[in-house]
Amino acid sequence: MTDLSTIERNRSAMRLFEQCINTNDLTLGRQLIAADAEFFTPVSPVPLKGAEGYLSVVEMMRKSFPNVQWKLENMVADDATVAVQWRCSGTFDGTAPFAGLAPNGRTFSATVMNFYTFNKEGKIVGDVAADGIAGILQGIGAFPG
Repeated sequence: MTDLSTIERNRSAMRLFEQCINTNDLTLGRQLIAADAEFFTPVSPVPLKGAEGYLSVVEMMRKSFPNVQWKLENMVADDATVAVQWRCSGTFDGTAPFAGLAPNGRTFSATVMNFYTFNKEGKIVGDVAADGIAGILQGIGAFPG
């Protein structure tokens, strides 16, 4: 049986998570992300742990795209998982290269899909990103991974 209060709790957490990643708020991140959560990403050879690990990727993005923002456009939730469609946008005018390219002042806006898993306490314990066309392009060598 589906627990509607758990679903709404997870949906509310994702709205706060949007604020967390757009402000890189570690205190809020610790409220939303389990300390033992492991996140796997191409930017690290080892899993990143907890809020610190997750937000380290946000910080890395901000070095290349200082104004990067994620807008929650759509979500579907159940008792343990929330699927989110994000609109991610920013300007490539930071101090760090990205995917081997030097900052060039160009802007981007892209749809990104993520699937977040929650524990019984209502904290995020997993995040799987849908690679889409980027995964295909990376797989065929169109850009580095």
